[in-house]
Amino acid sequence: MYDKLISECGYTSADFCSRTVNNILNRLGYTLKKVLKTKPLRKIPQTDAIFNNVHEKHRLAAANPRILRISLDVKAKVKIGNLSRKGYARTLTAPIADDHDQHWTDVLAPFGIHEINTGQSHIIFGNSRETSDFIVDCLEKWWIESPHLHQNYDTLMIDLDNGKSLAGNTKRFLQRIIDFAQNIQMPIQLVYYPPYHSKYNTIERFWAALEHYWSGLILDTIQNTIEIAQKMTWKAIHPIVHFIDKVYQKGVKVTYKEFKELGKSIIRNPDLHKWDILIKYSPDG
Repeated sequence: MYDKLISECGYTSADFCSRTVNNILNRLGYTLKKVLKTKPLRKIPQTDAIFNNVHEKHRLAAANPRILRISLDVKAKVKIGNLSRKGYARTLTAPIADDHDQHWTDVLAPFGIHEINTGQSHIIFGNSRETSDFIVDCLEKWWIESPHLHQNYDTLMIDLDNGKSLAGNTKRFLQRIIDFAQNIQMPIQLVYYPPYHSKYNTIERFWAALEHYWSGLILDTIQNTIEIAQKMTWKAIHPIVHFIDKVYQKGVKVTYKEFKELGKSIIRNPDLHKWDILIKYSPDG
């Protein structure tokens, strides 16, 4: 606007009062506006079909007592230190944290499993990256620590979202989950929620309860964090909490030849290729 008035109307820069010009621009609707990022697509064409598939799989699980259904997900990482979590604690004196949340000693990746059949929840904290290997290691630890489940079920159904580390087209995750199916000697049904709808996954409500419980507490050490998590309850049940001290590498590759071999153990829904996957179990390996 300044340039046009000067070049086309003969004004000079000394003729302007910036406040007056700004007021005029505001009245014309040219207010200061923040640059917006492109909004993500909230509903893909297959969303309704994916939800119908989720409901049908859950109906089958509810009707078959031999299917063990679990919900799993990785929560946002938690910084460990004398940090304010901006929550409220019902105490005589308020917890005291550092003035600035700039220094922490560790960062934990919480992985959660909720057993729909039993109501029991599990948290496995890791101190590295939330890779496909971390996720399946957590599943293996959960299975080892739950021997009472081994004889009661012959199929494992897993509700999950489409995070990169456990998506239906992530080769490393599928490779590890096939090995897991062989180890537990039962098929695994992977049931995915549609993109942008992970909030419907049961474990998300468990995470909300945990965040509400510890938001006013100071998670200053790993051990203290584990003990605090053990004390919370969801649906009147304390979670079982474990810790995996292991460094995970990103970008573990699966070759084309290896993945082609894995295809023998994967049955995909032809209409929902990435959202409904059955991992077969073969007694012969």
